[in-house]
Amino acid sequence: MLKKDGDYMITALLSLRDSLLFSNIADEDLLKLSGCIDARERDVARDSFVLCMGDPVRLVYYILSGSMFIVEDDFWGNRSIIETLPKDTLFGEAYVFSSMENHLVSVIAAQDSKILEINPAKLFETCSNRCGCHTQLSRNTLRIVSEKIVRLTEKVGHIMQRTIREKILSYLSLCAQREKGDSFYIPYSRQQLADYLCVDRSALSHELSRLKKQGMINYHKNHFELLSKHEK
Repeated sequence: MLKKDGDYMITALLSLRDSLLFSNIADEDLLKLSGCIDARERDVARDSFVLCMGDPVRLVYYILSGSMFIVEDDFWGNRSIIETLPKDTLFGEAYVFSSMENHLVSVIAAQDSKILEINPAKLFETCSNRCGCHTQLSRNTLRIVSEKIVRLTEKVGHIMQRTIREKILSYLSLCAQREKGDSFYIPYSRQQLADYLCVDRSALSHELSRLKKQGMINYHKNHFELLSKHEK
């Protein structure tokens, strides 16, 4: 049952009807799920750690609102952003499936967020009550995990480009396709974008400036516009 501060929150569970994890589940079935799911709601402030590298693997997490960064810090303190996790995303499930004992990465709130901490046995194992709504929950879970794999595959496509210029254009082109327009916001600061693309921040800024001067892009902070007429 959904819990917050130790109290049962059936009304809170009903409020989740529009989330991807609980999509295509009727209100009366959401009430049934209150007896199947062992989840706890948690508020996370921006820049706060949800998981630290080395933490024991125990739970699966679902983002109700806000977003998260999956980050990896090396021995010398250099940070790479592996992925940005938006609303309606699960994380921690890969470690549960692999039976690893400790997390190899950290997860930080990119903004003030709300998450569910879920007992993985309740989410992935067959419900003893054999209720159809739990089957739908499992389908929704598979969809969420699959979409995250697609995003990670997209990142591999960006960082495999040979030059910083090609990495930038690969990323911005995908953003434009996703937003179905040539003007859009990205979820990263300059340092975060450099971390995401695995490049030096100064080199990234220099290449962005070159692209702007050549008329290929325009930008202000994290708003970008791709220009059709440009210098090759």
